[in-house]
Amino acid sequence: MILSPLMALAEPTRLAAVSILWDGSEHCVCELMKRLDATQSRMSRHMQTLKQAGLVVDRRDAQWVRYRLNPDMRPEVRNVLAAVMAATDAAERKNAA
Repeated sequence: MILSPLMALAEPTRLAAVSILWDGSEHCVCELMKRLDATQSRMSRHMQTLKQAGLVVDRRDAQWVRYRLNPDMRPEVRNVLAAVMAATDAAERKNAA
């Protein structure tokens, strides 16, 4: 169902986290915290929501957790996510102009 991923993306911090992960790389939670100015507990809650929505997967690396987009994301969810990312990029370009 598309509703759960869309609800997860409706929160600005989660949308920003997915925007960072959109580059296809794996990112440490410490990097997400720094770039999004979020505490560890707040970032963990947001990432758990994204994980439950099927948008991201995680991997433990010593004391840190690394996140990336879910490679097994359903195609319809990936298409919606691509549209959201395109709209977000367009809005950011418009605001910068």
